[in-house]
Amino acid sequence: MKILAVIPARGGSKGIPRKNIAPLCGRPLIAYTIDAARAATCLERIVVSTDDVEIAAVSRRLGIEVVMRPAELARDETETLSVLQHVVAELAGAGYRPDAVMTLQPTSPLRTNTHIDEAARAFVNDPLADSLVSCVEVPHFFHPHSVMRLTGEGFLVPFLDLPQPGRRQDKEPVFARNGAAIYITSTERLGEFIFGGRLVPYMMPEAASIDIDSPADLTAAERLLAGQTAK
Repeated sequence: MKILAVIPARGGSKGIPRKNIAPLCGRPLIAYTIDAARAATCLERIVVSTDDVEIAAVSRRLGIEVVMRPAELARDETETLSVLQHVVAELAGAGYRPDAVMTLQPTSPLRTNTHIDEAARAFVNDPLADSLVSCVEVPHFFHPHSVMRLTGEGFLVPFLDLPQPGRRQDKEPVFARNGAAIYITSTERLGEFIFGGRLVPYMMPEAASIDIDSPADLTAAERLLAGQTAK
């Protein structure tokens, strides 16, 4: 199966200025995703999609192909799906069409080539799959049966109008997207969604699922990366 990896990296960011190339342990944030993608064995082609000339230059120095996107696809409200469709259309104009597109957000620096290859294997090995998303198991105290909301009178009531299990082991496992560190979408379904249809999960450990959205996240990622280096 021909899998195209797309790393979407626009120049703008609210939480962290220039987030996608913000320094993390002395390297630009996007470098960690590029390293993981390049080390993976499952990817036929890797592309960074950006509107930013500096991000493009950093990506090219790291050996990655760049597709420049128009400004209208780099706004705060721009959906990632539109970005992926733009990349696929640009490459199709040059005669290239993948079987599936893997989206790798540059804000997941602890995602590794092993995670990428395992996710690809899970997708390829399921002939019914339309898409895949990386997940973490939701802690039991955040389980839908445990979540509550405030009434207008200021009292807590169950968020779901269902009986609440009293024991942890009575709660069925539930899962949440982890950022997401990895999406895979069949090219045939990319006109409809990034994830949907017959959706395959790929479970990732919580420590590898950190998603950089704030300066505190960067600090946490630095501690985790420093711990890996020290081992």
